[in-house]
Amino acid sequence: MTASIRLPSSIDVAVIGAGAAGLAAGRRLAAAGVDCVVLEARDRIGGRAHTVERDGFGLDMGCGWLHSADANPLVGLAQAARFTVDDTPPPWQQQAFDLGLSRAEQAQLGEAFEAFGARVAEAAAAGQDRPASDLFVAGERWNGLIDAISGALNGATFAEVSTLDYDAYADTGANLRVVEGYGTLVAALGHAVPVVLNAPVSRIDRRGPVIKIETARGMIEAKAVILTLPTSVLAGEAVRFDPPLPDLIEAAAGAPLGLASKLHMTVDGAEDFPIDSQLWGRTDTAQTGGYHLRPFGRPMIEAYFGGDLAWGLEVGGEAAFLDFAASELSDLLGSSFRRRIRPVATSLWGADVFARGAYSHVLPGQGDPDSGARARLARPVEDRIFVAGEATSKAFYGTAHGAWAEGERAAVEAIVALGVDPRLSSVPEDDGDRGG
Repeated sequence: MTASIRLPSSIDVAVIGAGAAGLAAGRRLAAAGVDCVVLEARDRIGGRAHTVERDGFGLDMGCGWLHSADANPLVGLAQAARFTVDDTPPPWQQQAFDLGLSRAEQAQLGEAFEAFGARVAEAAAAGQDRPASDLFVAGERWNGLIDAISGALNGATFAEVSTLDYDAYADTGANLRVVEGYGTLVAALGHAVPVVLNAPVSRIDRRGPVIKIETARGMIEAKAVILTLPTSVLAGEAVRFDPPLPDLIEAAAGAPLGLASKLHMTVDGAEDFPIDSQLWGRTDTAQTGGYHLRPFGRPMIEAYFGGDLAWGLEVGGEAAFLDFAASELSDLLGSSFRRRIRPVATSLWGADVFARGAYSHVLPGQGDPDSGARARLARPVEDRIFVAGEATSKAFYGTAHGAWAEGERAAVEAIVALGVDPRLSSVPEDDGDRGG
Protein backbone atom coordinates (compact mmCIF):
# COMPACT_ATOMS: atom_id res chain seq x y z
CA MET A 1 0.00 0.00 0.00
CA THR A 2 1.37 3.41 -1.00
CA ALA A 3 1.10 6.07 1.70
CA SER A 4 0.37 9.60 0.52
CA ILE A 5 3.08 12.16 1.19
CA ARG A 6 2.69 15.88 1.83
CA LEU A 7 2.64 18.18 -1.15
CA PRO A 8 6.08 19.82 -1.55
CA SER A 9 6.30 23.47 -2.51
CA SER A 10 8.72 22.84 -5.38
CA ILE A 11 10.11 19.87 -7.28
CA ASP A 12 12.19 19.05 -10.33
CA VAL A 13 9.48 17.03 -12.07
CA ALA A 14 5.79 16.75 -11.22
CA VAL A 15 4.04 13.74 -12.69
CA ILE A 16 0.27 14.14 -13.00
CA GLY A 17 -1.59 10.86 -12.63
CA ALA A 18 -0.60 7.70 -10.74
CA GLY A 19 -1.73 5.11 -13.24
CA ALA A 20 0.68 2.75 -14.97
CA ALA A 21 2.33 5.54 -16.98
CA GLY A 22 2.69 7.89 -14.03
CA LEU A 23 4.10 5.23 -11.72
CA ALA A 24 6.56 4.07 -14.38
CA ALA A 25 7.66 7.66 -14.88
CA GLY A 26 8.06 8.17 -11.14
CA ARG A 27 10.18 5.03 -10.80
CA ARG A 28 12.41 6.04 -13.71
CA LEU A 29 12.88 9.58 -12.44
CA ALA A 30 13.71 8.43 -8.93
CA ALA A 31 16.24 5.93 -10.30
CA ALA A 32 17.98 8.81 -12.07
CA GLY A 33 18.15 10.80 -8.86
CA VAL A 34 15.63 13.37 -10.09
CA ASP A 35 13.51 14.94 -7.37
CA CYS A 36 9.93 14.10 -8.34
CA VAL A 37 6.41 13.67 -7.06
CA VAL A 38 3.31 12.06 -8.56
CA LEU A 39 0.03 13.94 -8.13
CA GLU A 40 -3.02 11.67 -8.04
CA ALA A 41 -6.64 12.82 -7.99
CA ARG A 42 -7.96 9.58 -6.46
CA ASP A 43 -7.40 8.17 -3.00
CA ARG A 44 -5.47 5.25 -4.50
CA ILE A 45 -2.84 4.57 -7.15
CA GLY A 46 -3.13 2.44 -10.28
CA GLY A 47 -5.62 4.43 -12.36
CA ARG A 48 -7.48 2.15 -14.73
CA ALA A 49 -5.43 -0.78 -13.44
CA HIS A 50 -7.58 -1.48 -10.41
CA THR A 51 -8.23 -4.68 -8.47
CA VAL A 52 -10.94 -5.04 -5.84
CA GLU A 53 -11.21 -7.82 -3.28
CA ARG A 54 -14.52 -9.68 -3.37
CA ASP A 55 -15.43 -13.10 -1.97
CA GLY A 56 -11.74 -13.78 -1.36
CA PHE A 57 -10.72 -13.11 -4.97
CA GLY A 58 -8.86 -10.22 -6.60
CA LEU A 59 -11.15 -8.97 -9.37
CA ASP A 60 -9.76 -6.66 -12.03
CA MET A 61 -12.11 -3.80 -12.81
CA GLY A 62 -9.85 -2.47 -15.56
CA CYS A 63 -7.04 -4.22 -17.42
CA GLY A 64 -6.84 -7.93 -16.69
CA TRP A 65 -4.54 -9.51 -19.29
CA LEU A 66 -0.81 -9.19 -19.79
CA HIS A 67 -1.22 -8.81 -23.55
CA SER A 68 1.73 -9.44 -25.88
CA ALA A 69 3.27 -11.21 -22.90
CA ASP A 70 6.46 -12.09 -24.76
CA ALA A 71 7.12 -8.36 -25.31
CA ASN A 72 5.51 -7.05 -22.12
CA PRO A 73 7.93 -5.62 -19.53
CA LEU A 74 5.40 -6.10 -16.75
CA VAL A 75 5.65 -9.89 -17.03
CA GLY A 76 9.22 -9.91 -15.74
CA LEU A 77 8.37 -7.35 -13.08
CA ALA A 78 5.44 -9.49 -11.92
CA GLN A 79 7.61 -12.58 -11.70
CA ALA A 80 10.39 -10.73 -9.88
CA ALA A 81 7.85 -9.40 -7.38
CA ARG A 82 6.63 -12.98 -6.77
CA PHE A 83 3.18 -12.56 -8.27
CA THR A 84 1.43 -15.62 -9.64
CA VAL A 85 1.44 -15.42 -13.45
CA ASP A 86 -1.12 -17.75 -15.01
CA ASP A 87 -0.59 -19.10 -18.53
CA THR A 88 -4.01 -20.66 -19.12
CA PRO A 89 -4.98 -19.85 -22.74
CA PRO A 90 -7.60 -17.11 -23.11
CA PRO A 91 -11.15 -18.24 -23.93
CA TRP A 92 -11.75 -15.99 -26.91
CA GLN A 93 -11.46 -18.53 -29.71
CA GLN A 94 -14.39 -20.76 -28.80
CA GLN A 95 -18.03 -20.70 -27.74
CA ALA A 96 -18.73 -22.89 -24.71
CA PHE A 97 -20.95 -25.88 -25.50
CA ASP A 98 -21.15 -24.49 -29.06
CA LEU A 99 -24.25 -22.61 -27.86
CA GLY A 100 -25.59 -20.32 -30.56
CA LEU A 101 -22.56 -21.03 -32.73
CA SER A 102 -21.75 -24.43 -34.16
CA ARG A 103 -18.11 -25.43 -34.59
CA ALA A 104 -18.42 -24.69 -38.28
CA GLU A 105 -19.89 -21.24 -37.58
CA GLN A 106 -17.13 -20.48 -35.08
CA ALA A 107 -14.62 -21.29 -37.79
CA GLN A 108 -16.50 -19.06 -40.24
CA LEU A 109 -16.45 -16.19 -37.75
CA GLY A 110 -12.71 -16.60 -37.26
CA GLU A 111 -12.12 -16.62 -41.00
CA ALA A 112 -14.34 -13.56 -41.48
CA PHE A 113 -12.49 -11.63 -38.77
CA GLU A 114 -9.10 -12.55 -40.23
CA ALA A 115 -10.23 -11.53 -43.69
CA PHE A 116 -11.51 -8.21 -42.32
CA GLY A 117 -8.14 -7.61 -40.64
CA ALA A 118 -6.35 -8.36 -43.89
CA ARG A 119 -8.49 -5.82 -45.74
CA VAL A 120 -7.76 -3.21 -43.07
CA ALA A 121 -4.03 -3.96 -43.33
CA GLU A 122 -4.18 -3.58 -47.11
CA ALA A 123 -5.94 -0.22 -46.79
CA ALA A 124 -3.42 0.93 -44.18
CA ALA A 125 -0.50 -0.12 -46.38
CA ALA A 126 -1.99 2.09 -49.10
CA GLY A 127 -2.05 5.00 -46.63
CA GLN A 128 -5.83 5.07 -46.34
CA ASP A 129 -6.98 6.66 -43.07
CA ARG A 130 -10.68 5.83 -43.08
CA PRO A 131 -13.28 4.17 -40.83
CA ALA A 132 -12.33 0.52 -40.43
CA SER A 133 -16.00 -0.37 -40.91
CA ASP A 134 -15.61 0.68 -44.56
CA LEU A 135 -13.84 -2.66 -44.97
CA PHE A 136 -16.85 -4.73 -43.90
CA VAL A 137 -18.36 -6.89 -46.60
CA ALA A 138 -21.84 -5.44 -47.12
CA GLY A 139 -24.48 -7.73 -45.73
CA GLU A 140 -22.06 -10.27 -44.29
CA ARG A 141 -23.59 -12.21 -41.42
CA TRP A 142 -20.69 -11.62 -39.05
CA ASN A 143 -20.45 -7.81 -39.21
CA GLY A 144 -22.43 -7.28 -36.00
CA LEU A 145 -20.35 -9.71 -33.97
CA ILE A 146 -17.13 -8.30 -35.43
CA ASP A 147 -18.29 -4.90 -34.19
CA ALA A 148 -18.96 -6.46 -30.76
CA ILE A 149 -15.35 -7.66 -30.82
CA SER A 150 -14.32 -4.09 -31.66
CA GLY A 151 -16.18 -3.00 -28.54
CA ALA A 152 -13.86 -5.23 -26.55
CA LEU A 153 -10.71 -4.28 -28.48
CA ASN A 154 -11.33 -0.55 -28.95
CA GLY A 155 -14.23 0.37 -26.69
CA ALA A 156 -15.99 1.59 -29.83
CA THR A 157 -17.41 0.28 -33.10
CA PHE A 158 -15.18 0.05 -36.15
CA ALA A 159 -16.97 3.08 -37.65
CA GLU A 160 -15.11 5.15 -35.05
CA VAL A 161 -11.72 3.52 -35.54
CA SER A 162 -9.00 4.63 -37.97
CA THR A 163 -7.69 1.96 -40.32
CA LEU A 164 -4.14 3.27 -39.91
CA ASP A 165 -4.28 3.20 -36.14
CA TYR A 166 -5.97 -0.18 -35.85
CA ASP A 167 -3.41 -1.75 -38.14
CA ALA A 168 -0.53 -0.26 -36.14
CA TYR A 169 -1.34 -2.33 -33.06
CA ALA A 170 1.37 -4.97 -32.61
CA ASP A 171 -0.31 -7.87 -30.84
CA THR A 172 1.98 -10.89 -30.50
CA GLY A 173 -0.83 -13.26 -29.53
CA ALA A 174 0.69 -14.17 -26.15
CA ASN A 175 -1.62 -13.49 -23.18
CA LEU A 176 -1.05 -14.14 -19.47
CA ARG A 177 -2.89 -13.14 -16.28
CA VAL A 178 -1.98 -12.20 -12.73
CA VAL A 179 -3.93 -14.29 -10.23
CA GLU A 180 -3.70 -11.62 -7.53
CA GLY A 181 -4.91 -9.01 -10.03
CA TYR A 182 -3.26 -6.77 -12.61
CA GLY A 183 -4.24 -3.72 -10.59
CA THR A 184 -2.63 -5.23 -7.50
CA LEU A 185 0.58 -5.70 -9.50
CA VAL A 186 0.67 -2.12 -10.79
CA ALA A 187 -0.02 -0.74 -7.31
CA ALA A 188 2.73 -2.91 -5.83
CA LEU A 189 5.24 -1.71 -8.42
CA GLY A 190 4.41 1.86 -7.40
CA HIS A 191 4.67 1.36 -3.65
CA ALA A 192 7.99 3.24 -3.36
CA VAL A 193 7.03 6.11 -5.66
CA PRO A 194 6.38 9.44 -3.88
CA VAL A 195 2.66 10.09 -4.45
CA VAL A 196 0.34 12.81 -3.21
CA LEU A 197 -3.18 11.37 -3.16
CA ASN A 198 -6.45 13.31 -3.35
CA ALA A 199 -4.66 16.01 -5.33
CA PRO A 200 -6.56 16.64 -8.58
CA VAL A 201 -4.85 19.26 -10.73
CA SER A 202 -7.01 22.12 -11.95
CA ARG A 203 -4.52 24.47 -13.60
CA ILE A 204 -1.02 24.45 -15.10
CA ASP A 205 0.56 27.90 -15.42
CA ARG A 206 3.55 27.84 -17.78
CA ARG A 207 3.96 31.59 -18.17
CA GLY A 208 7.11 31.84 -16.08
CA PRO A 209 10.50 30.12 -15.86
CA VAL A 210 8.98 27.50 -13.57
CA ILE A 211 5.67 25.76 -14.04
CA LYS A 212 3.04 26.42 -11.39
CA ILE A 213 0.56 23.64 -10.74
CA GLU A 214 -2.65 24.22 -8.83
CA THR A 215 -4.04 21.19 -7.02
CA ALA A 216 -6.77 20.59 -4.45
CA ARG A 217 -3.97 20.24 -1.90
CA GLY A 218 -2.26 23.52 -2.79
CA MET A 219 0.27 24.94 -5.25
CA ILE A 220 3.51 23.28 -6.39
CA GLU A 221 6.24 24.60 -8.67
CA ALA A 222 8.16 22.34 -11.04
CA LYS A 223 10.86 22.58 -13.67
CA ALA A 224 9.05 20.01 -15.81
CA VAL A 225 5.70 18.20 -15.91
CA ILE A 226 4.77 14.73 -17.15
CA LEU A 227 1.06 14.52 -17.98
CA THR A 228 -0.45 11.03 -17.84
CA LEU A 229 -4.12 11.99 -17.77
CA PRO A 230 -6.62 10.07 -19.94
CA THR A 231 -7.30 11.76 -23.27
CA SER A 232 -10.99 12.30 -22.51
CA VAL A 233 -10.02 14.15 -19.34
CA LEU A 234 -7.58 16.32 -21.29
CA ALA A 235 -10.04 16.93 -24.11
CA GLY A 236 -12.73 17.81 -21.58
CA GLU A 237 -10.38 20.51 -20.27
CA ALA A 238 -10.62 19.35 -16.68
CA VAL A 239 -7.15 20.92 -16.42
CA ARG A 240 -6.70 24.52 -17.58
CA PHE A 241 -3.47 25.54 -19.26
CA ASP A 242 -2.14 29.12 -19.15
CA PRO A 243 -1.45 29.97 -21.90
CA PRO A 244 -3.83 27.46 -23.56
CA LEU A 245 -2.51 24.42 -25.45
CA PRO A 246 -5.07 23.99 -28.26
CA ASP A 247 -2.91 21.54 -30.23
CA LEU A 248 -2.69 19.22 -27.23
CA ILE A 249 -6.42 19.41 -26.58
CA GLU A 250 -7.24 18.75 -30.24
CA ALA A 251 -4.87 15.78 -30.31
CA ALA A 252 -6.51 14.35 -27.20
CA ALA A 253 -9.93 14.76 -28.81
CA GLY A 254 -8.66 12.79 -31.81
CA ALA A 255 -7.90 9.79 -29.60
CA PRO A 256 -10.89 9.66 -27.23
CA LEU A 257 -11.52 6.92 -24.72
CA GLY A 258 -13.98 4.27 -25.72
CA LEU A 259 -15.73 2.26 -23.05
CA ALA A 260 -15.41 -1.33 -21.94
CA SER A 261 -17.27 -2.31 -18.78
CA LYS A 262 -17.09 -5.39 -16.59
CA LEU A 263 -19.64 -7.12 -14.40
CA HIS A 264 -18.28 -9.80 -12.07
CA MET A 265 -20.87 -12.32 -10.88
CA THR A 266 -20.84 -15.40 -8.73
CA VAL A 267 -22.71 -18.39 -10.16
CA ASP A 268 -24.30 -21.29 -8.34
CA GLY A 269 -23.44 -24.71 -9.77
CA ALA A 270 -20.34 -23.37 -11.49
CA GLU A 271 -19.10 -26.92 -12.01
CA ASP A 272 -21.62 -27.16 -14.87
CA PHE A 273 -19.32 -24.98 -16.97
CA PRO A 274 -15.84 -25.60 -18.37
CA ILE A 275 -13.05 -23.61 -16.69
CA ASP A 276 -11.91 -20.52 -18.61
CA SER A 277 -14.49 -20.77 -21.37
CA GLN A 278 -16.57 -18.09 -23.06
CA LEU A 279 -20.02 -17.34 -24.40
CA TRP A 280 -21.15 -14.50 -26.65
CA GLY A 281 -24.71 -13.56 -25.74
CA ARG A 282 -25.83 -13.09 -29.34
CA THR A 283 -24.19 -13.54 -32.71
CA ASP A 284 -26.21 -11.14 -34.90
CA THR A 285 -25.51 -7.75 -33.33
CA ALA A 286 -22.85 -5.57 -31.76
CA GLN A 287 -25.20 -5.03 -28.83
CA THR A 288 -24.10 -8.14 -26.97
CA GLY A 289 -21.83 -9.11 -24.10
CA GLY A 290 -18.96 -11.53 -23.83
CA TYR A 291 -19.09 -13.87 -20.83
CA HIS A 292 -15.91 -15.41 -19.43
CA LEU A 293 -17.02 -18.51 -17.51
CA ARG A 294 -15.08 -19.62 -14.42
CA PRO A 295 -11.98 -17.43 -14.82
CA PHE A 296 -9.08 -19.06 -12.95
CA GLY A 297 -11.54 -21.86 -12.15
CA ARG A 298 -13.47 -19.57 -9.80
CA PRO A 299 -17.24 -20.00 -9.32
CA MET A 300 -17.77 -16.77 -11.20
CA ILE A 301 -18.59 -15.20 -14.55
CA GLU A 302 -16.83 -12.08 -15.82
CA ALA A 303 -19.12 -10.26 -18.23
CA TYR A 304 -17.65 -7.78 -20.69
CA PHE A 305 -19.55 -5.04 -22.54
CA GLY A 306 -18.05 -2.59 -25.02
CA GLY A 307 -18.80 0.51 -27.04
CA ASP A 308 -22.31 1.93 -27.33
CA LEU A 309 -23.76 -0.95 -25.32
CA ALA A 310 -21.50 -0.16 -22.36
CA TRP A 311 -22.26 3.57 -22.50
CA GLY A 312 -25.98 2.85 -22.53
CA LEU A 313 -25.86 0.35 -19.67
CA GLU A 314 -23.80 2.70 -17.51
CA VAL A 315 -26.77 5.06 -17.35
CA GLY A 316 -28.69 2.41 -15.40
CA GLY A 317 -25.77 1.39 -13.20
CA GLU A 318 -25.12 -2.11 -11.87
CA ALA A 319 -28.79 -3.12 -12.10
CA ALA A 320 -28.83 -2.47 -15.86
CA PHE A 321 -25.69 -4.54 -16.41
CA LEU A 322 -27.08 -7.41 -14.36
CA ASP A 323 -30.45 -7.37 -16.11
CA PHE A 324 -28.82 -7.37 -19.55
CA ALA A 325 -26.42 -10.19 -18.64
CA ALA A 326 -29.16 -12.25 -17.01
CA SER A 327 -31.37 -11.90 -20.08
CA GLU A 328 -28.65 -12.95 -22.52
CA LEU A 329 -27.44 -15.85 -20.39
CA SER A 330 -30.99 -17.05 -19.73
CA ASP A 331 -31.67 -17.10 -23.46
CA LEU A 332 -28.67 -19.40 -23.85
CA LEU A 333 -28.84 -21.47 -20.66
CA GLY A 334 -32.53 -21.51 -19.70
CA SER A 335 -34.89 -19.12 -17.94
CA SER A 336 -33.97 -20.40 -14.47
CA PHE A 337 -30.34 -19.29 -14.91
CA ARG A 338 -31.19 -15.77 -13.77
CA ARG A 339 -31.64 -17.10 -10.23
CA ARG A 340 -28.13 -18.63 -10.20
CA ILE A 341 -26.13 -15.43 -10.57
CA ARG A 342 -25.33 -12.64 -8.13
CA PRO A 343 -23.43 -9.41 -8.92
CA VAL A 344 -20.32 -8.71 -6.87
CA ALA A 345 -18.56 -5.85 -8.69
CA THR A 346 -19.26 -3.57 -11.66
CA SER A 347 -16.94 -1.12 -13.40
CA LEU A 348 -18.25 2.31 -14.38
CA TRP A 349 -15.25 3.93 -16.05
CA GLY A 350 -17.37 6.24 -18.19
CA ALA A 351 -18.95 7.79 -15.11
CA ASP A 352 -15.57 8.10 -13.36
CA VAL A 353 -14.67 11.80 -13.66
CA PHE A 354 -10.97 10.93 -13.46
CA ALA A 355 -11.18 8.47 -16.38
CA ARG A 356 -14.23 9.25 -18.57
CA GLY A 357 -13.77 5.98 -20.43
CA ALA A 358 -11.66 2.85 -20.58
CA TYR A 359 -8.98 3.11 -23.27
CA SER A 360 -8.28 5.07 -26.41
CA HIS A 361 -9.06 4.60 -30.06
CA VAL A 362 -8.09 7.00 -32.82
CA LEU A 363 -10.80 8.53 -34.97
CA PRO A 364 -10.69 8.15 -38.76
CA GLY A 365 -8.50 10.84 -40.26
CA GLN A 366 -6.33 11.04 -37.12
CA GLY A 367 -4.34 7.83 -37.52
CA ASP A 368 -1.18 8.95 -39.32
CA PRO A 369 1.76 7.62 -37.25
CA ASP A 370 3.79 10.79 -37.79
CA SER A 371 1.18 13.55 -37.70
CA GLY A 372 -1.93 11.94 -36.23
CA ALA A 373 -3.43 12.14 -32.77
CA ARG A 374 -1.03 9.80 -30.95
CA ALA A 375 2.07 11.43 -32.45
CA ARG A 376 0.82 14.92 -31.63
CA LEU A 377 -0.01 13.90 -28.07
CA ALA A 378 3.52 12.62 -27.50
CA ARG A 379 5.28 15.79 -28.65
CA PRO A 380 6.94 17.71 -25.79
CA VAL A 381 5.72 21.25 -25.14
CA GLU A 382 8.58 23.74 -24.69
CA ASP A 383 10.78 20.77 -23.74
CA ARG A 384 9.27 20.83 -20.25
CA ILE A 385 5.76 19.36 -20.57
CA PHE A 386 5.73 15.72 -21.61
CA VAL A 387 2.67 13.54 -22.23
CA ALA A 388 2.48 9.78 -21.69
CA GLY A 389 -0.09 7.04 -21.37
CA GLU A 390 -1.62 4.20 -23.31
CA ALA A 391 -2.93 6.78 -25.77
CA THR A 392 0.59 7.81 -26.83
CA SER A 393 1.64 4.22 -27.51
CA LYS A 394 1.43 3.58 -31.26
CA ALA A 395 1.91 -0.19 -31.09
CA PHE A 396 0.44 -1.08 -27.67
CA TYR A 397 -2.31 1.48 -27.11
CA GLY A 398 -5.13 0.42 -24.83
CA THR A 399 -2.81 -1.63 -22.61
CA ALA A 400 -1.16 -1.17 -19.24
CA HIS A 401 2.23 -2.20 -20.59
CA GLY A 402 1.89 0.35 -23.40
CA ALA A 403 1.20 3.01 -20.76
CA TRP A 404 4.11 1.75 -18.66
CA ALA A 405 6.60 1.97 -21.53
CA GLU A 406 5.34 5.43 -22.46
CA GLY A 407 5.75 6.62 -18.87
CA GLU A 408 9.37 5.52 -18.98
CA ARG A 409 9.83 7.22 -22.36
CA ALA A 410 8.48 10.54 -21.05
CA ALA A 411 10.62 10.26 -17.92
CA VAL A 412 13.77 9.84 -20.03
CA GLU A 413 12.78 12.90 -22.09
CA ALA A 414 12.35 14.91 -18.89
CA ILE A 415 15.64 13.62 -17.50
CA VAL A 416 17.49 14.66 -20.65
CA ALA A 417 15.77 18.07 -20.63
CA LEU A 418 17.05 18.61 -17.09
CA GLY A 419 20.58 17.82 -18.20
CA VAL A 420 20.87 14.46 -16.44
CA ASP A 421 22.40 11.49 -18.26
CA PRO A 422 19.70 8.76 -18.24
CA ARG A 423 22.34 6.08 -18.84
CA LEU A 424 23.67 6.58 -15.31
CA SER A 425 20.60 5.05 -13.70
CA SER A 426 18.61 1.86 -13.80
CA VAL A 427 15.28 0.82 -12.37
CA PRO A 428 15.31 -2.26 -10.08
CA GLU A 429 13.15 -5.15 -11.29
CA ASP A 430 12.23 -6.65 -7.94
CA ASP A 431 11.10 -3.79 -5.72
CA GLY A 432 7.40 -4.58 -5.93
CA ASP A 433 5.77 -6.44 -3.05
CA ARG A 434 2.52 -8.25 -3.62
CA GLY A 435 1.82 -8.17 0.07
CA GLY A 436 2.43 -4.43 0.31
